[in-house]
Amino acid sequence: MPKFYCDYCDTYLTHDSPSVRKTHCSGRKHKENVKDYYQKWMEEQAQSLIDKTTAAFQQGKIPPTPFPGGPPPGMLPTPPMGGPPMMPMMGPPPHGMMPGGPVGGMRPPMGAPMPMMPGPPHMMRPPRPMMMPVRPGTHAV
Repeated sequence: MPKFYCDYCDTYLTHDSPSVRKTHCSGRKHKENVKDYYQKWMEEQAQSLIDKTTAAFQQGKIPPTPFPGGPPPGMLPTPPMGGPPMMPMMGPPPHGMMPGGPVGGMRPPMGAPMPMMPGPPHMMRPPRPMMMPVRPGTHAV
């Protein structure tokens, strides 16, 4: 009877029977070897994709930005209340500006238009908590 060779473990099993194969394949060392094999394979695939993309970029086949004139219509993110798109803030606000409020924290003069507010507090939704998957038979903490 021929011996069974495990490619992941680079070893021969002493007997070629279903029970020996099952025992071997359910073992810790074999499972680690399988995980390492596919992890290495994924890293090689990712590196290959990075190398191909870099070579294409250096040859001028890929433009520096995916949309030379800016994003196409309909690709701009819209805020939840339908107002104008907001730019992310980089660094502290300019002098005299308070984040989310009027200039300098003061009210505008009489007759001046009031700044737009996002809506009544009861209409603003709190941020959603990040959901983590839970395995069957366990409970979330």
